[in-house]
Amino acid sequence: MKSIGYVARTVLSLMIIISFVLAGCMERGEKPDAGHRGKLRGTITISGAFALYPITVKWAEEFQKIYPRVRIDVSAGGAGKGMMDALSGMVDLGMISRGITQPEIDKGAWFVAVTKDAVVPTINARNPYLYDILARGVTKKTFQDIFINQTITDWNLYYNENLLANKMNVYTRSDACGAAEMWGEFLGKNQESLAGVGVFGDPGMADAIKNDVFGIGYNNISYVYDMTTRMKRKGMEVIPIDLNTNGSLDTNENFYGTLDGIIAAIKDGRYPSPPARDLYFVSKGKPKSEVVIAFLRWILTDGQQYVTESGYVYLSDEKIRNELMKL
Repeated sequence: MKSIGYVARTVLSLMIIISFVLAGCMERGEKPDAGHRGKLRGTITISGAFALYPITVKWAEEFQKIYPRVRIDVSAGGAGKGMMDALSGMVDLGMISRGITQPEIDKGAWFVAVTKDAVVPTINARNPYLYDILARGVTKKTFQDIFINQTITDWNLYYNENLLANKMNVYTRSDACGAAEMWGEFLGKNQESLAGVGVFGDPGMADAIKNDVFGIGYNNISYVYDMTTRMKRKGMEVIPIDLNTNGSLDTNENFYGTLDGIIAAIKDGRYPSPPARDLYFVSKGKPKSEVVIAFLRWILTDGQQYVTESGYVYLSDEKIRNELMKL
C-alpha cells in the first residue's frame, strides 16, 4: 500500500501539470473546453456601409470569443466602397445598406440580409424652430422641396407670410452610401438628386448637424441614438415625418423619443420603407471559405441576440430561414 504522503505528492504533481496546460491554452486565447470550436481558424475581411459597421464590430468581437483562432478585420467607408471591394475580391464581405441592383447581381454579387434599420432626418437640438417642428412634423413634400427642388431655403416651414427666418444649411453625403440612396428613394429620387453640402460618412454627418444650429441632414439611427441610454445623442434631434400630412404629429406618428420607440416603429411598419431597409453582406459569388460561411450562419442564429441592444431590428423568422437556405 502506498503511503499517504506519496499519494499527496502525486496529486500535487498532477495539479501542477494541469495548471501549466490550462495556462498555455489561455495564453493562446483558447478555452479549455473549446473542443471543436477551437479548430476553426482563418481571417475574414469586411468593408463598407457605416450603417452596418457598429453591429458588425459587435458580431466580430463575440464570434472571436467563441473562435479565438479567427481574425476579423472590419472597416467602414460607405456602401459603394463595400460593393466595389467585394466584387473586386479585395474583401470577403461587403457591408451594404441599400438594395442590391441587377447590374451588381450580373457582376456576381451574392448577398444575404442580416438585420434591418432606417435613415432618419436630423437637425440640431438647439434649433430655434424645434418646438414647432416636433409638434407638427414635416411632410415628405416639404423634404422634397428642401433636398430635391431647393425651393425651401430657410426655416419658415409652416407660415405663408413673408416672415424673416434663418437660412437653412442643408447637408448630404459625399460618399456613395446606402443612407443617401435610401433618403433619396424616399423622396422619389436617388442620391445624385440630393442637394446640400457633401459630408463624408455617418460620423461626419452627425458632427455637421451637432455643430450647426441651422443644419439639416439625415443619419442612420445608430448614429443618432446612444446604445447605452437608448436616448438621442447630445446635440441631435430627429425631425418627425408628418406621414398623413395633416399638419400635426399624431400619436401613432410620434415614436422618435427613444431608440426602442423607433425600432418598434420600423418593425411594425409605422416608419416607412424606404427609408427603413434591410442591411446585407455581399460577396463575389457564394463564399467558399468555411470560416466566412460559419460567421454568416452564426450571425443569422446566435448572433441575432445582439441586434436589438446594438440599435437594429430583427429580421422576421421567415426571412431568417430564407437567408439561411442561401448558405
